Amino acid sequence: MNPHQARSIVAVCLIAAFADGAQDGSEREHVRKVAESLGRDVEIDFIALYQDVLLGRLGLEAVVAELDSAALRQLAFELAVGVCEADGSRNPQEAAFLERLAALLGLERGEAGRFVDEAEALAQAPVTAAPEAEAEGVAPAPASAAIDRGELERMILNASILNGALELLPQSMASMAIIPLQIRLVYRIGKAHGYELDRGHIKDFLATTGVGMTGQYVEQLGRKLVGGLFGKAFGKLGRAIGSQATGSAFSFATTYAIGQVALRYYGEGRRLDAAGLKAMFARLFEQARGLQANYAGEIEQRARTLDLGKLTAELRA
Repeated sequence: MNPHQARSIVAVCLIAAFADGAQDGSEREHVRKVAESLGRDVEIDFIALYQDVLLGRLGLEAVVAELDSAALRQLAFELAVGVCEADGSRNPQEAAFLERLAALLGLERGEAGRFVDEAEALAQAPVTAAPEAEAEGVAPAPASAAIDRGELERMILNASILNGALELLPQSMASMAIIPLQIRLVYRIGKAHGYELDRGHIKDFLATTGVGMTGQYVEQLGRKLVGGLFGKAFGKLGRAIGSQATGSAFSFATTYAIGQVALRYYGEGRRLDAAGLKAMFARLFEQARGLQANYAGEIEQRARTLDLGKLTAELRA
């Protein structure tokens, strides 16, 4: 995949990010910062691309026309689906956008629909799901009557390693699994402290910390594009491990910071305000970025042994 093709795919994803017409100012700003960050890594003016999409100067038809292979068109569609599902639901505007995109890309309608349904099921995964890969080497979260902080710390670390490993896999479904696992992590921490959380509360908690789910997914896929992992994966949808140290570190650090903020927030009776949560997340995210290097070997080993199909099936169950 050359930079021009990567630009076209990112453009499709940015158009998808604004397809629902409901992105608020903070989420748009997150996506803008993602574009700015990615623009420092490759010879693509992501900020100009972001502005062209936001202001409607770049049409979907023109972008799609630049994707000259079946593999690129399939990849663009899968990533757009992930963007639309990142916030946990697909509204009618996004459904209409994906249908139009599939038609413009010349994808077979039934196959495209099956992929969308699979992604939707993953995005709506029950917060109580307990995939084996998530619990590998970690005991179940303790009951609120006997909170074991050390066990919760190990659970957070394990979830961070798992999400770092998912970032090393080329399949788009691997990136889609990261946010449901983060939601599941917050649920388990809350439950350990006596709080029975639902999906809506967890999404609000994440948004308050400054973790925009759509922006996070755009950043994950952007780093895969910049790192060339998706390009290397064409025709190799098995266990191809890419040189995605930056993206893996991002997912590890984001998950670790989310878990640690949740541990403090619910452990202290939910007394922190929005500003306090944001400041804590920012501080812990920076700490986690440095910590990730200590677990790089474990993350890569987990990626090599991870059964993605089994993990996503268990999450959807």
